[in-house]
Amino acid sequence: MTTATRSQALPDIPVVADFLPGYEANAWYGIGAPKNTPTEIVDRLNKEINAGLADPRIKTQLGDLGGTVLAGSPADFSAHVATETEKWAKVIRAANIKPD
Repeated sequence: MTTATRSQALPDIPVVADFLPGYEANAWYGIGAPKNTPTEIVDRLNKEINAGLADPRIKTQLGDLGGTVLAGSPADFSAHVATETEKWAKVIRAANIKPD
């Protein structure tokens, strides 16, 4: 497990961070819209998506698959993308990874 904490679906499986403090690598999914999408549309999409993610059945299904729901605002998602981009950019630079 490469998440920061143990999975609810696999609670007996240790995470890499138990052996390598600070290690965390997650797969995540989000929904984006074109850059110039009107704010009203983005806000409506965000409201409806968060409502769906709050549904106990959806949370349970995602949890059974080992997922965690991270609902939030468009600003939260933008910040998450920026943080992940910088984190992995550092890894790429440190490892001197070049495109083929």
